Amino acid sequence: MVNLSVNVNKVATLRNARGGNLPNVLQVALDIERFGADGITVHPRPDERHIRRADVYELKPALHTEFNIEGFPDKRFMDMVLEVRPHQATLVPDAPSVLTSSQGWPVAENMDFLKTVVAQLKEAGIRVSIFVDATEERVRQAAEAGADRVELYTGPFAQMFSTSPEQAVAPYTKAAQVAHEVGLGLNAGHDLNLLNLKFFKDNVPYLDEVSIGHALISDALYLGLEKTVKAYQNCLI
Repeated sequence: MVNLSVNVNKVATLRNARGGNLPNVLQVALDIERFGADGITVHPRPDERHIRRADVYELKPALHTEFNIEGFPDKRFMDMVLEVRPHQATLVPDAPSVLTSSQGWPVAENMDFLKTVVAQLKEAGIRVSIFVDATEERVRQAAEAGADRVELYTGPFAQMFSTSPEQAVAPYTKAAQVAHEVGLGLNAGHDLNLLNLKFFKDNVPYLDEVSIGHALISDALYLGLEKTVKAYQNCLI
């Protein structure tokens, strides 16, 4: 079974919109674990518009499942991650101003930087995943940078899925095979939802984990959080 890591950024967005601590990000994360998710993901940004640094420090000792911190590996991010020591750090190329991750790393152009960052994280015992587009070249470059895993950016798959699912998934199937060949674990994320997740899982081999936040929290408004977590997990069986 593929692991489900739930991104709780949108819970923090709702909390921050009103101030105070409702909904309580920590409590929601613990409930998501209790409902059966395999991990919790956060993506703290410099402006703290959703997850705050304080959330990261509060979550780490309380969680019982895998903790994954995403972000651009600048000094502030690296200092926090090396202090908190999550199970996994996912490196994304986002500028501080962007709303959401919308492309993978141009790995070759950032090879020296990524090698240095990856080495620091691995020395601290943190598994490292690099967020990449679903191409053979980028997957091989991530392996060269020393990553343990790649996370395939699934935005293009989601955009094409409704009109041509087989064509949409084909690059991901190939990228997964290449990742396996070069010894990388395989994650995936961005715009995966209850309509496309099972098809993706059934057609992408060697998949270890998916990270899903926006769609899952949106579905929970209608289905309830517990039923939604279980529905997403059912797609991954």
